[in-house]
Amino acid sequence: MITMAKTANTDSDFFGFEELLTEQERNELARIREVLRSEIKPIANQAWDRAEFPFEAIETFAKLGIAGFQFPEYGDGSARRPLFNGFLSVELNKVDPSLAVASGVHTGLAMGSIYGGGDQRQRDRWMPDMVAWNKIGAFGLTEPEGGSDVAGGMRTTARREGDEWVLNGAKRWIGNGTFADLVVIWARDEADGSVKGFVVEKGMPGFQASKIEGKIALRSVQNADLSLENVRVPEDNRLQNIENFRDTAKVLAKTRGNVAWQALGVAVRAYELAREYAVTREQFGKPIGGFQLVQDLLVKMLGNITAMFGMVTRLAQKMADGTAGPDHAALAKSFTTTRMRECVSWARELFGGNGIVLDYEVAKFFADAEAVYSFEGSREMNTLIVGKSITGQSAFA
Repeated sequence: MITMAKTANTDSDFFGFEELLTEQERNELARIREVLRSEIKPIANQAWDRAEFPFEAIETFAKLGIAGFQFPEYGDGSARRPLFNGFLSVELNKVDPSLAVASGVHTGLAMGSIYGGGDQRQRDRWMPDMVAWNKIGAFGLTEPEGGSDVAGGMRTTARREGDEWVLNGAKRWIGNGTFADLVVIWARDEADGSVKGFVVEKGMPGFQASKIEGKIALRSVQNADLSLENVRVPEDNRLQNIENFRDTAKVLAKTRGNVAWQALGVAVRAYELAREYAVTREQFGKPIGGFQLVQDLLVKMLGNITAMFGMVTRLAQKMADGTAGPDHAALAKSFTTTRMRECVSWARELFGGNGIVLDYEVAKFFADAEAVYSFEGSREMNTLIVGKSITGQSAFA
């Protein structure tokens, strides 16, 4: 028998997906959640407003040990399940999407490239410092004239000269790029035309980074324009297990799934802010949460969020058993970011004029959602990946 609730259900995880975690995982997640709320949340909004990166956040991330969760041999020795890492992403993004992205660039794109693309010697050389956050990573793929077409149109080049490679070109929108110690640069080999990966270290002659100004989203992320002019990189810094762009795509397939969880976290926080506002903001003598149209907005948001929870949870399960493919990650990214975009729009709408000022926080999530919607492959490009999978026909131009 279904009984009517006598008190408000304030849980954005309406169907209880977190219950799929073990008790130990839930306890660890609760510990991390508390640290993020006490140490990251108080500094997040001011940093976003100033478009500055709060470097004290690195100390918190290092204390939590989150950079080692996917690389247990370099962390605390205990591998976390993809499902746990997904819920961790939700918590990070609920506190601040900018800092979640900065963390994801370091732990996912940069460390994932070195771990998956490097040999054992290279992993042992760089991973310990990256797990400890002593060295920060970045990922240089996108170019000023190349985004979705970068696989076939990469302009950055690499030329072998003895035991060195000479890199020339430019990269754009590189998160952490202004201060990263290690930047994974993808370049096309002039000799065979294949894409290779190189670890460029801060301070190498000819390598320069400049901050991209004037962003309206993820303002704390220090996105950079990178310039490479005859940068000499030793062969020891070429990722030895990268043979072509398909190897790069393997890294992106994993991080694309992480973006789906990120979209969920952004949507969840927008919904939580809207629900809290609805039950406290009064108009016409009662809380606006008592009006039908406001409840309609909240329920539509919750429906989106519940569907998103279901998709990313199943994706995490398939990642754990090795059956997740690039098409699964692409569908998850495309679907969740689209639903997220709807949720933040409805949340901002519910706030009325208060929805456009940072004081009420929803404006930040509304703006940040635009970046999450766009990166790691646009909705259209991810649609084509799934379309090829289900029809057997490539529609890429």
